[in-house]
Amino acid sequence: MDSIGLRITLCLTFVIAGIAIAWTSRAAASGRLGRNSLAGIRTPTTMHSDETWSAAHRASRTWTDIGGGLSIAIGFGALVPMSEPILTALGLAGAACLLGFTLCGAWVGVRAARDAGGDRDQAVSPRAGT
Repeated sequence: MDSIGLRITLCLTFVIAGIAIAWTSRAAASGRLGRNSLAGIRTPTTMHSDETWSAAHRASRTWTDIGGGLSIAIGFGALVPMSEPILTALGLAGAACLLGFTLCGAWVGVRAARDAGGDRDQAVSPRAGT
């Protein structure tokens, strides 16, 4: 792939991923995106109730917004003329930022869901009686 094709691909990938992460984070935190099996922080703790779902996404919003924003910035940064090794490093940094901040947000969110009562009914394993 020539350099311009690589730059456009990186730009589109990071910008679209950043927008998707930021929108999902904001929509779930505001209540527009309810519990579902496709988008958001989907762990047994966060899926326990609407209360735990909302608590998780409100708590994680800052971290996931940072990850989404950095992803968008790095995507547009890929269009700036630079050598291919630097472009590769930028792409790796973008992936690390998006993944790192999103996972950090999920971790913070799950802790908030636990505090909101997500572990109340999970203390007894459903298989304990078998």
